[in-house]
Amino acid sequence: MSNTDDATNGVRLPLADKVAVVTGGGRDIGRACALKLATEGASVVINYHASSEGAESAVATITANGGNAIACRGDMTSADDVTRLISQTTQTFGKRIDVLVHVTGGLVARKTIAEMDVAHWNKVMDLNATSFMRVIKEVLPHMSRGGAIVGLASQAGRDGGGPGAVAYAASKGAVMTMTRGLAKELGPTIRVNSVCPGMIDTDFHNTFTKDEVRSHVANITPLKREGSSEDVANLVAYLASDEAAFITGTNIDINGGLLFS
Repeated sequence: MSNTDDATNGVRLPLADKVAVVTGGGRDIGRACALKLATEGASVVINYHASSEGAESAVATITANGGNAIACRGDMTSADDVTRLISQTTQTFGKRIDVLVHVTGGLVARKTIAEMDVAHWNKVMDLNATSFMRVIKEVLPHMSRGGAIVGLASQAGRDGGGPGAVAYAASKGAVMTMTRGLAKELGPTIRVNSVCPGMIDTDFHNTFTKDEVRSHVANITPLKREGSSEDVANLVAYLASDEAAFITGTNIDINGGLLFS
């Protein structure tokens, strides 16, 4: 895998010579995004919090195929860790950052509004929405014309999520609104888009969704299956590339046709 040209036919790759940061890149969708961006030619910085094995194995895969990647541990709800991540990026790959893919986030726990306290609400908001703001603020001084930011929203941001997911859904709705506002604020220099995954086969659903619910949801989609992390990564890589040069401010559904918006 060359960072400039496809080794088989000399075609220049869509993200050749670009530097990409992927937060939450140690597992599932984030890891798949890091691998996909690398195959498209980007040098990739993979941030992780707890998933060191996944991040390091992704780096090993990328470098074994001729690409450039490093892994950086950090909590994206910590201002110091965010600063450290971007500092490591610029020290390794130079001052310019072309792509930010912000996957960091999670449901934390299913709690109804009656069950949750303000601390839980704030934790979910900090993890999903405020972390997005923190990383963007730190990246912006290093992004120039043609830069792309891709956030991870959720189908829950459109439909309110399942039982006990109101805080998560609200936080992902915030990501979607931030995407629209930032597209206007940062254009024409930088494009901002987010993706809204539905039922994707990840640890998120292994932890928080019952098997029978997953099977039911998969069976009622027109495509009759759950999505994969790679499905999402393919969309993210497209939005990060110049092939999506006239797309900004969008929150794109990727749910197998379960929800049309």
